[in-house]
Amino acid sequence: MEHVHLAAEEDDLYSGYNDYNPTFDSEELDNDAGFQQAVRTSHGRRPPMTAKFPGTAIGGRALGTSFGSRMPMASSMGRPMTGAVQDGAARPMTAVRAAGYSSAMTRGSTFDPLGQSKGPAPPLEGKSEDTPDEKVKILEKKVNDLIEESCLAHGHGDLQLSLDRAKEAGRKERALVRQREQSGNADHINLDLTYSVLFNLATQYANNDMYAEALNTYQVIVKNKMFSNAGRLKVNMANIHFKQKNYPKAIKLYRMALDQISNSHKEMRIKIMQNIGVVFIRMGQYSDAITSFEHIMSECPNIKTGFNLILCYYAIGDRERMKKAFQKLICVPLGIDEEDKYIPPNDDTHANLVIEAIKNDKLHQMERERKALAEKFIMTSAKLIAPAIEATFAAGFDWCVDMVKSSQYVELANDLEINKAITYLRQRDFNQVGAVETLKTFEKKDSRVKSAAATNLSFLYFLEKDYDQADRYADLAMTADRYNPAALINKGNTVFVKKDYEKAAEFYKEALRNDSSCTEALYNLGLTYKRLGRLEESLDCFLKLHAILRNSAQVMWQLASLFEMLEDPHQAIEWLMQLITVTPTDPQVLAKLGELYDSEGDKSQAFQYYQESFRYFPSNIDVIEWLGAYYIDTQFCEKAIQYFERATLIQPTQVKWQLMVASCYRRSGNYQKALETYKDIHRKFPENVECLRFLVRLCTDMGMKEVQDYATKLKKVEKMKEIREQRVKSAREGSARGTRREGSASSEVVIKAVSQPEPKHSPLLAQGRDSGHSSHGTSAKGERLSAKMRALPGSNEPYEASSQRDIDASYVDPLGAPMERPKTAAKKRNEEDEFADEELGDDLLPE
Repeated sequence: MEHVHLAAEEDDLYSGYNDYNPTFDSEELDNDAGFQQAVRTSHGRRPPMTAKFPGTAIGGRALGTSFGSRMPMASSMGRPMTGAVQDGAARPMTAVRAAGYSSAMTRGSTFDPLGQSKGPAPPLEGKSEDTPDEKVKILEKKVNDLIEESCLAHGHGDLQLSLDRAKEAGRKERALVRQREQSGNADHINLDLTYSVLFNLATQYANNDMYAEALNTYQVIVKNKMFSNAGRLKVNMANIHFKQKNYPKAIKLYRMALDQISNSHKEMRIKIMQNIGVVFIRMGQYSDAITSFEHIMSECPNIKTGFNLILCYYAIGDRERMKKAFQKLICVPLGIDEEDKYIPPNDDTHANLVIEAIKNDKLHQMERERKALAEKFIMTSAKLIAPAIEATFAAGFDWCVDMVKSSQYVELANDLEINKAITYLRQRDFNQVGAVETLKTFEKKDSRVKSAAATNLSFLYFLEKDYDQADRYADLAMTADRYNPAALINKGNTVFVKKDYEKAAEFYKEALRNDSSCTEALYNLGLTYKRLGRLEESLDCFLKLHAILRNSAQVMWQLASLFEMLEDPHQAIEWLMQLITVTPTDPQVLAKLGELYDSEGDKSQAFQYYQESFRYFPSNIDVIEWLGAYYIDTQFCEKAIQYFERATLIQPTQVKWQLMVASCYRRSGNYQKALETYKDIHRKFPENVECLRFLVRLCTDMGMKEVQDYATKLKKVEKMKEIREQRVKSAREGSARGTRREGSASSEVVIKAVSQPEPKHSPLLAQGRDSGHSSHGTSAKGERLSAKMRALPGSNEPYEASSQRDIDASYVDPLGAPMERPKTAAKKRNEEDEFADEELGDDLLPE
C-alpha cells in the first residue's frame, strides 16, 4: 500500500513549468565562477551523459549550479518530462529559455552558446550575368539611362547630343526586343519602354527641325494599337504641320486629336481648340476662328483667347463686337492674389519674415508675369480698337479708358491716357488740344504717371528746340521720380545743347547707375566724352555699347570715327567694313571708306568705294569731285566729263564745274567743243576772267576773228577787277584803323562783319592766281586775291552779275593751276603752256 498513491494525492502534472531555474540564466554566466572554470577546463568539453531513463532528458543526474545544492526537479519523479530524447536529439523544453543556450545538448556537440566554433560565414554567392533575365535587365537600364541623358542634353540646349542619345536609345531598345525573342519571352515586351523611346526620338527630331523623320516616328506610335492614348500625339503632328505652314493638314489632325480626347480632359480640349483658331487666323478664315474663340470664352475664358477674338473682330471691322470682346477681356479672372497680401504688418515679426520669404519666390514671380501679360494685351487691344470703334481715335480712347476704370485694371487708365498723347505725337499733332494738352493733365497725378508724362513733354519740347521748356519738364520728371533714367537723359540733353558737357556727363552717369542697360545714356555719354576730347573714355563707352547692340550702325560709325581721330586708320577701316555688312547701301559709309583708303595711298580701293557710293547716291558733290579728279589723274578726261556735268546740274551757279568740263574737252583734243563750252560760260558769267583768257587762247590757236573782241573784254574786266580790289583793300585798312582805336576785339568783329563766309571749297580755290598766272599779274595781286576770296558766294548762293563781289577772282582753271590741298602732291607745270596748265591734285576732298 505504500506504493499506492491516491489520485487526490498525486502531484500536479504541469507543476514546475513556471518555476524559475537559475540554470537558464545566461545573463550572469560571465560572473559565474564555476561556469567559467568549466569552460576553461576539460570538464566543459566532456561528452554529455546519456539519460538513464528514456522518459527524461537528463536521467537521474540532478542539475546544479554554483548558487545552490543539487536538487532534483519536481518533474523527475512520476510522469516523464516532455523533452524526451528521440533519435538522439533533444527536444527543446517549452519553458522559458535564454537565447543562445539550451539546457539539453545533442550527442557529440560541444557547448558553444555564442556560435564561435563555426568559424566565419561563407561569402555570398555572386549573381550570374549570363542568364537571359539578367541581360534583359541590364539592357533596360541602359535604355532608360540614354533617354534620361537625351532629355538632360535638350534641357542644356545641346540639341545634337540629345538627338544622338535618342537614336542610341532606339538601337538599344531594338536589341532588347531581339534578346527577349531569343530567350522565349516575346510576350513580356516592355511596351512602356518602347513608347518612351519612340516618343523621345520623335520629339528630338522635331527639335532639330527634322520634321519628316519626326512625323514618321509619330506615325509609328499612332498606328500601334497596343499603345494607349497614342491618339493624343496627333496634336504634336499637327504642330509640326503648322510649322511647315501646311495649315489644312494641321487643322485635320487637331480635330482628330480633339475627337479622341474625352470631355473629362476639359483643359486639353480648350488648348486644342485655341490652336485651331490660331490656324484659321493664319489662313485668313476669321469667321471660323471667331467660332472657336467664342466657344472658348464661353467655356473657359483666358487672356490670350480674348485678345485673339478682338483681333478677329478688328479684321472683319465689326465695331460693336469689338466693344463686347474688349469688355469680356478686361473681365477675365487672372487667378492671382492681391498685392496687399505681400505688404508686411508692423506688429507681427513672424508674419513679416514669412512675407519677406515669399515676396520674390517663384509663385509671386509667375503672378507678376501673368499680370504683366494681361496688361500688355489690354493696352495693345485698346490702342488697336480705339481708332476703329468711334468716329475719332480720341473718342475711342476715351471709351476704352472709361471701361478700364470700371474694371480690375484701374491703374491702366493713366497709361492709356499717356498712350493717347503719344498717338497724337505720331500723328504730328503738337497743338495744345493734342499731345501737349493731354500730357499736361498729368502734372497733378501720382508720381509715376507724372514722371512719365513730364518725360514725354520734355522730349517733345526738345524736338521742337524749345530747350527752356524741355529743361523745365525734365526737372519736373526728375522731381517726381529721381530714379527715372529717361528723365535724367532728357535733362542731360538739355545741358548738352548748352555745351556744358561735364554736367551732361554727370546726368548720363546717374542714368546708368539707375539702369545699367540704358543704351541711350551710354551712347550720349560716349558723345559727350568725344566733345570733351577724352577719346579713350569715349571709345570705352562705345565698345561697351557695341557688346550690347551688336548690329547698331550708329555705334560702329562712332567707333570708326574715334579710331580715325586716334590716328589709327586701319582700325577705322575695319569697323567701317563691319558697318557695310549691316548697311551695305549707305553711301556715306562707302565714301568714308574711299577717303580712308585714299589717305593710305590705295587709289584702286578708294576708287572702288567712291564708285559704289556714287552709284547709291549720285548727288554727293565731294564724291563727284574725287571721281572726276581720279579720271583726269589717270589721263581719262573723257570719263571725267560726265561727273563734272552732273556737278554742274547739282550746283548750276558754281562756275568752276563748267570750267572743268571745258578744260576736259580741251585736254582731250576736242577744241571745238571746248570753245563752245567756254562761249556758253561767258554768256552766263561775262565777268569771269579765266573763261575770257581761255577764249583768247583758243581763238588765237584756231585763227578766229573773235580774238580781238575777247582780248578787249579781258583787259576791261581785269581793270575793273583791280579797281574793286583796291576799294576792298582801302575799306579794310580804314576799318582796321577805326577799330584799333576801340580795341583789338572790336576790330576783329568789324572785319568779320565786312567779310563774307568762305565757300565750302575755298581751300581748293585759294592758290591758283599767283602760282599759275604770275606773268599776267603784279606782285600785289596775290594779296588782293586772298582778300577777295572772302567775298566768294557760298555753294548755295545764286550768282548775281551786278553784285559788288568779285567772283572772277574766285576760280582759276584746275587744269591751269596747282591744287594745293592737304595730302596732295601737285604735278610739274607745263612751261610750254602760256597759261601754265597743271594736273589736278590727288586729293580734292575738303576738310
